[in-house]
Amino acid sequence: MPDRADRPNVYTIPSHRSFADALAAGVLARFGRDPMTLARGRILLPNNRAVRAVTDAFVRASEGGLLLPRLIPIGDPELEDRVGGALDPIEQREPVPPAIEPLEHLLKLASIVPGESSAEKLRLAGDLARTLDALLIEEIAPNELRRAVSESDELAKHWERSLSQLQVIYEQWPLILKDRGLLDLAERRNRLLRRMADGWSHSPPDGFTVAAGVTTSAPAVAELLRSIAWMPEGWVVLPGLSLSDVLPDEEWDALGPDDNGRGEETHPQFHLKLLLDRMGVGRGEIQRWRQAGRAFSSPARARSVANAMAAPEFSHKWQTLSAAQRRLTGIRLAELPDSTSEAQAIALALREALETPDKTAALVTPDRQLAARVAALLARWGISADDSAGTPLSKTPTGTLLLAIISAAAEDLGPVPFLALAKHPLVGGEGDDRLAWLDTVRELDIKLRGPRPAAGLSGLDAQLGSVRGWHLVRKRFEAIDGMLSQPLPVAALARKIADAAQVLAGDAAWRGPAGRMAAELLMELQSSESAAAINLDGNGALAFLRDVFDQQAVRPPYGGHPRIFIWGLLEARLQRADLMILGGLNEGTWPALPAPDPWLPPKVRADLNMPGLEFRIGLAAHDFASALGAPEVLITRARRDARSPTVASRFLLRLDAISGGLPRQLNLERLVRVLDDPGPPHPVSRPEPVPPSEQRPDRISVTAVDRLNADPFAFYAQAILRLKALDPVDDESTARWKGTEVHKVLEEWQLHDGCDPEKLRARAESLLQHEAVHPMVRALWSPRLLEAIDWIANMERENQGAGRLPLKAEATGETAIAGVTVHGRADRIDRLADQSLAIIDYKTGAPPTQKAVDAGFALQLGLLGLIGRAGGFEGVSGDPDTFEYWSLTRHKGSFGKLMCPDKDMQPGEFLDHAYRHFAEAAGKWLTGGEPFTAKLNPAYAPYGDYDQLMRLEEWYGR
Repeated sequence: MPDRADRPNVYTIPSHRSFADALAAGVLARFGRDPMTLARGRILLPNNRAVRAVTDAFVRASEGGLLLPRLIPIGDPELEDRVGGALDPIEQREPVPPAIEPLEHLLKLASIVPGESSAEKLRLAGDLARTLDALLIEEIAPNELRRAVSESDELAKHWERSLSQLQVIYEQWPLILKDRGLLDLAERRNRLLRRMADGWSHSPPDGFTVAAGVTTSAPAVAELLRSIAWMPEGWVVLPGLSLSDVLPDEEWDALGPDDNGRGEETHPQFHLKLLLDRMGVGRGEIQRWRQAGRAFSSPARARSVANAMAAPEFSHKWQTLSAAQRRLTGIRLAELPDSTSEAQAIALALREALETPDKTAALVTPDRQLAARVAALLARWGISADDSAGTPLSKTPTGTLLLAIISAAAEDLGPVPFLALAKHPLVGGEGDDRLAWLDTVRELDIKLRGPRPAAGLSGLDAQLGSVRGWHLVRKRFEAIDGMLSQPLPVAALARKIADAAQVLAGDAAWRGPAGRMAAELLMELQSSESAAAINLDGNGALAFLRDVFDQQAVRPPYGGHPRIFIWGLLEARLQRADLMILGGLNEGTWPALPAPDPWLPPKVRADLNMPGLEFRIGLAAHDFASALGAPEVLITRARRDARSPTVASRFLLRLDAISGGLPRQLNLERLVRVLDDPGPPHPVSRPEPVPPSEQRPDRISVTAVDRLNADPFAFYAQAILRLKALDPVDDESTARWKGTEVHKVLEEWQLHDGCDPEKLRARAESLLQHEAVHPMVRALWSPRLLEAIDWIANMERENQGAGRLPLKAEATGETAIAGVTVHGRADRIDRLADQSLAIIDYKTGAPPTQKAVDAGFALQLGLLGLIGRAGGFEGVSGDPDTFEYWSLTRHKGSFGKLMCPDKDMQPGEFLDHAYRHFAEAAGKWLTGGEPFTAKLNPAYAPYGDYDQLMRLEEWYGR
């Protein structure tokens, strides 16, 4: 490498070589003989992630100890990366003011953005921050923005409103920061880089200076690179720039940008051409880097990839390319049916790579969910491969704890968020304390089944007060009760969240990288003046905190598998593995859809010569083309995601088109299918358990007899296995709940009001105001219930007029029938004028049909009559002679129906009928040895609580 030439020292490392390894090999070859010379040099890199990648490359290349040159990030405002300390010296005659913190940046913008609510302001402020950064990076002056807006005709009204607001904010924003002695992060980087460029152009620093891997075309960056390129010991090394032997001059020149600032932004070389134009360097002045490093492929493949990525107006050349110019040897494709299968295929390919000694393999994908799935699947073989792109703070234990606190507060300690928080792995202590805590929380879970209790701790007290240990759980949730009963300033909210987390989880909430990051964020919010001026309600607070946590990546420490890696696109730009697996090659993932900009219309962007919204597609294309330079490449995609069929990435379709179809990795696809394949299905037969006689119950409820007759297996599961279906937590007002509550109303009406017809409606109206009744349910149920209740009141008036008086409500009793103790509860027992008894059963649904009664599948009233005849109801004497179902269901155009199951029978025949059918059932299943056959009489077995247990779908109808 010459010290000085008649052209700038600009080099490119071709895309078929590993950039970081080739860079390290070249620097060591030039300066490695003298350790002090190496240590006096500096290498400027795009961001902190690149610093880590190049550090690893030097370690690999040195094969021992060495003094590294200073590796300095120039910072990336879009990643909230700051300029490295070596470019920001403390001892400056005119120090550059510090940059505003990113979170404070967002909050301050939210305080000046117009919006209907604080939540909307924060959302708009996030978009505005990105737009301001784009304007500042491109160094667009306020007057230029004003000119571009004034020259833009025929803009829609909403664009005009957005632009007018943007102009005011863009002009005032620097003044707002200046009053606080601060700068925007992008503006501060511009000043530092321009100051450094000016200083180095007049007085170059001691030692060599290399700018490597920097591809951003920002004017300040381009000026710094230009000054480095002309320094005596300065080099600019660009990644994957196609020289004329790969991309012909005609295609290079056609990339643009033209006089209007427009060009082929989606082409993988566009951003590099834009950078060279701003540096004032021609492509013919660029030299090829000599050293190759490790993990490289053939130059022929790089040329084929460049042909595949040709701009649309030159894609017609594919028809005339020779086979050698189309060949993509070493690149394979695996198409999987869904995302789960794709992750499994990638994990298998990574695991297979370990069978070759010293072979390295990496997954590269912008899909963080796919990366997380692969990391989890690799754990099957004990392989730790953390995603180097990091895990969002919102997905870490600490992040989910803080979000769960906000969710519980926003819903006023509703059952679902309350239990989710109580069961969080950081809550409840450790060891034996945690086990005891979980035992208590499981009891609370059972008690919270059904409709939602009243809001707050007072509502939970009413429902959970009887649970042992509730008072201990309650103490930890006192800090959350009423936290968001009214909107709170963000600063106060952050303090309350931190206090609640400390009470719930103690120091465990703040351990590890995620805990420290969360603590710092909350401290920053508490001390922020802007945060104190923004009030948020529950929903707004949850959305804001989740957005903030989503943008904070917790990166794994060193210590993962030495040969298996998972990289995001940024991490993969400068490094290479022997096997590169490019995952998620679908439209919308790679490349991602351009993010809309609600502040700056595309026409104004073009007039300002700013990169368009599709500029990032070109960056993604360059990342893709560079990753194809590995010795082995496996491309994967899922034909369907969780929602719908997918469309293959435009990049993959180009490779398929030019090569005639990439070779398929069929063995991998087959292996995925068979890895977890359980084999052909073997459906079970109808269950017919035969428990021994000592396990068969000698007591049975009158309500369980019908289940025993219709579905013996369901009775077996309930009475012998003692399995009970649980209602969902925070359930709706189900028919079962409505029936229970109506029964309570009728019981209290009889016990406290003596069945006074004039007092029944008021009790029903009180039920409808219950907090568990959803307003929609109340509106629909109210007219039906009240009409049925009025029908019952009229029935009571008629009965009392006939000398019939209520005797007892909810009467319990039992007696021995056919060798089995039968017990039950009568909703109501009346004394008739002739001193006989009437047994009544309330039904909020339809009563049993007469056909079911005659067939012996509705024995409840008959068995209660047998208990009454035997004197089984305490304090009740007399012979039952009348049996009635009072149903609240619709009948003949109105609500309310009286059904008498014995209407076609002679006196006493109904009880004999019940005795005969019960004795037959008891002799089969309770005192006999009959199997408990599933769905024996399905027409009379409408409930499906145990259908899954009996695996109904496998045998029913087969």
